[in-house]
Amino acid sequence: MLGLLDGRPLPRTELDRRLAAMRAGPRSSALPLASSAEDRQLTRWVAQVLLTERLCEAEAADRGLDVPAAPPARLDQRAAVELGSITAAAYEGNAAVRAVYLAVTAGVTAGPGEPAAPGPAGPSWRLSTPDGEFDAHPDSLPRDLAAALRAAPAGDRVTVRGWTARLVAAPVQEPAAGPAPGRPAEAARRLAFVRWLDAARARRLELVPGLEHPGDPAQPDNHHRH
Repeated sequence: MLGLLDGRPLPRTELDRRLAAMRAGPRSSALPLASSAEDRQLTRWVAQVLLTERLCEAEAADRGLDVPAAPPARLDQRAAVELGSITAAAYEGNAAVRAVYLAVTAGVTAGPGEPAAPGPAGPSWRLSTPDGEFDAHPDSLPRDLAAALRAAPAGDRVTVRGWTARLVAAPVQEPAAGPAPGRPAEAARRLAFVRWLDAARARRLELVPGLEHPGDPAQPDNHHRH
């Protein structure tokens, strides 16, 4: 069983199918060894992506949203980090997640020169990732990633929940003329969606042993290293 959604059991079939496809795919050599702690963490991560998709599919049905067939989307690195790796993967691969995102964040705006309300104000961080550098407010990042970056020695890379990043030494102050057009509202929407999704997961999903969140400190394979 994958987990419970509104008390209803979800079959594990799709989880096993996705894992098998990954092991048979072109990047199979980069996957962890079978039955290792890292392999179990990968299974947990894929399970959480699937649970996010199923939750949003149910939410889309509850709201009567139109979910047209659509190819996968592609987020830029900043947006993916702000959403978190699990939510970003679900967003990119599932049209229902994107439909719910639009519905949940429809009323979230930020005017010219405003910070990404209800998000953070003040200087941004310059982050270096394997895909390049970008600026982001620390409060717009996943909390455990931001905490790990704060705790790490200056210039050290940290890996948390699938994200690898390094905090470039000096914070970056936004230009005096105000943020780039569109960025505050988009950051605010992502933050609002993450908060909504966290609450919806807590309310509607029940996890099963072995498929806990990979970042859950209570599960035995959680071993964040900073």
